[in-house]
Amino acid sequence: MKLSILDQAPISAFKSAKEALYQSMKLSQAGEKLGYTRFWIAEHHDLPGLACPAPEVMLGFIGAHTNNIRIGSGAVLLPHYKPYKVAEIFNMLSTLFPGRIDMGIGRAPGGSAEATEALSENFLQQVWNMPNSLKELLHFVYRDFPDDHKFSSLNAAPIPDIPPVPWLLGTSKKSAILAGELGVSYTFGQFMSDKDGKEIIQQYLNSFKARSVGDKAEVIVTVSAYCAETTDRAEEIALSSLIWRLLKDQDMKAGVPTIEEAKRYPLNEKEKDQIKKMKENMIIGNPAEVKAKLLDIKENYYADEIMIVTITHSPEDKIRSYELIADQFIR
Repeated sequence: MKLSILDQAPISAFKSAKEALYQSMKLSQAGEKLGYTRFWIAEHHDLPGLACPAPEVMLGFIGAHTNNIRIGSGAVLLPHYKPYKVAEIFNMLSTLFPGRIDMGIGRAPGGSAEATEALSENFLQQVWNMPNSLKELLHFVYRDFPDDHKFSSLNAAPIPDIPPVPWLLGTSKKSAILAGELGVSYTFGQFMSDKDGKEIIQQYLNSFKARSVGDKAEVIVTVSAYCAETTDRAEEIALSSLIWRLLKDQDMKAGVPTIEEAKRYPLNEKEKDQIKKMKENMIIGNPAEVKAKLLDIKENYYADEIMIVTITHSPEDKIRSYELIADQFIR
């Protein structure tokens, strides 16, 4: 089974944003060594504890420090930007790193209302216009505007020998159907959704229309997973992420806490219920348990590939989790 990594560049407690970004690069190197198919990095704006507002910048850094692993955005938030500029960026990345670039596209704001206003005007209108923006972006990437289109003679230079591969990321039927109708690959964010992913992905498969002869529907399901030698240890390393998410919900600026700090956090009954609810959407266990759950997701969600996001305080715990999972499927 193909496995990949989604990284959100989380900042650990007592660490800096610079350290978090360097750890993202080191994780991409570890993923390449372990045999993961691709490494994507997300876009967030002034969200507590997350260090990457510009995946396109990080992709240049990561690409320069890796050799073969596919790298991409998970995702560039298109309503904030003009399609032409996004095409230029990813064509340039594809020129620098031929055959390795994925152009993951999303429609979420990626931050607060204030951040959204600072980034772009009329965001909701741009969300509504997302289908047209994505179509325009694909025309720039594939250089196939109709002859009478106003941009038919405009190139998103430099033009790479191998164009970036577009993916649409989402958690709704609307995004799934749009991906299918435009003939692009689809990534369902199971880790951030409580919707029926199986039904949503089926909508994508049913609506898929190939852009070119030989194109096929392709599905990635992204999950939150924590793996350790024992289930108890996996629960420990996952607790840091769970407590961090609670703190984020309370609009606190603390980074991902250590395991010891997480254990000491005084949970009230409401927070215990929140933790229980969050864990329902996570995979936590020893290698055999995690393998069984990932295989179940692959089968039930019609997934060609599973992408894993793991947030821990310790980089060593994170890499070890990815290593144990790779041992079950890749190595």
